[in-house]
Amino acid sequence: MDAVRLILTSRRALAGSGEVAEILTEVWQAQALAQAIGSRLAVFGPPELRGEALGLTELAGRGCGVLDAPELAPGELRAAQLTELGDARQALLYLGSLLSEVGIALVGITCAAPDEGTYWQCMEAIDAADESRDRVLEMLRKLADREQAVPAREAG
Repeated sequence: MDAVRLILTSRRALAGSGEVAEILTEVWQAQALAQAIGSRLAVFGPPELRGEALGLTELAGRGCGVLDAPELAPGELRAAQLTELGDARQALLYLGSLLSEVGIALVGITCAAPDEGTYWQCMEAIDAADESRDRVLEMLRKLADREQAVPAREAG
């Protein structure tokens, strides 16, 4: 499945989740998907994105690592369903939105955390989602720079 479809599926699932455990599962799924997209971009993406894509892979992996891994049935891991990136710019735009929504969901849990462990787990996950989103924004900036450089080279 292509990246944008998986991101949209994750956004709908996150928006539709209600209980803390459900939300944390969707946050974990989103971070795993960001990790898979970063990995795919690092290998197959434009060369100027590879460093940032590796950083995204590492940060999103940290985002998964600070949360308890959910028990998923076979085939429920969205990141494993990623077969193609499609348009890198579009995938990154959607991924940035998903990571913003992840941060907002985590803030909501943090504000009403039932215990100190959940609070700190969510705080670390917020940091990872925020830093992952920063990497996505940097990759979008690099893509925009690249798109501006191509017409300049063709005109010169």
